[in-house]
Amino acid sequence: MKIVFLGIGTNLGNRECNLEEAVARIEEFIGPILVSSSIYETEPWGFHAKDEFLNKVVKVKTELPPSGLLGRILMIESLLGRIRGQVRYSSRLIDIDILLYEDMIVEEESLKIPHPLLQQRKFVLVPLCEIASEIIHPVLKKSIAELLEICEDRGEVKKYK
Repeated sequence: MKIVFLGIGTNLGNRECNLEEAVARIEEFIGPILVSSSIYETEPWGFHAKDEFLNKVVKVKTELPPSGLLGRILMIESLLGRIRGQVRYSSRLIDIDILLYEDMIVEEESLKIPHPLLQQRKFVLVPLCEIASEIIHPVLKKSIAELLEICEDRGEVKKYK
């Protein structure tokens, strides 16, 4: 069994319900959630939208290899109504990202682990730091707490629940 950290975000529809559904599907199709962060409300990152995001991070135990994990995440997003378009950053019903997979480094065309923008995004670092501040980023060799301290993202991250 491997330990992975997944970031979950939503800014369309019933945001709380979207997060709950994503968590239920992660447990059903990926593995048990060991720890879950609080929910945070955040500004959109990389684009402008009228609706703020709800974000959280979960620590999951899985038997899936990285590529299988990505396949299940894409399936869950599709089940929950996400339609992937041409625009990279946009409003969405659900977004699930692989943040960390053990201390593995994956550099493939369709999959990069750890998430390549993890250290630039407070909306991920704050909830990740809440549940795993001591974890060391396998590429940058800094703890999540250290990455949050030096993060230049000025977006507001407020505890929602």
